[in-house]
Amino acid sequence: QVQLVESGGGLVQAGGPLRLPCAASGRTFSYLAMGWFRRVPGKEREFVAAISWGGDSTYYLDSVKGRFTISRDNAKNTVYLQMNSLKPEDTAVYYCNADPNIITLATTLSDHWGQGTQVTVSS
Repeated sequence: QVQLVESGGGLVQAGGPLRLPCAASGRTFSYLAMGWFRRVPGKEREFVAAISWGGDSTYYLDSVKGRFTISRDNAKNTVYLQMNSLKPEDTAVYYCNADPNIITLATTLSDHWGQGTQVTVSS
């Protein structure tokens, strides 16, 4: 089983950037699709972005397309979420997760989540 630790969250002004890393350990990272999700208190967790294990396929939530970029460094066992042009509605706790299948990752919420990292965008 892979262990995931998210970091990089913080307070940022609207329009600003933030980069979230997620470090993985425990099993072979290179053969897993990786994804980012977010949750606002009182709302369901939602899919944000996913990347295939080779990095050649990516999927995004419509509202973040053109602003967020997911990438991965398999040598460092780390997946990143570069967030640009942040909006107050992006405020949430951000989580990463993994699955062998990118479609499953993007469409099915896992039962297992890490601590996440808080992103707060001020207007």
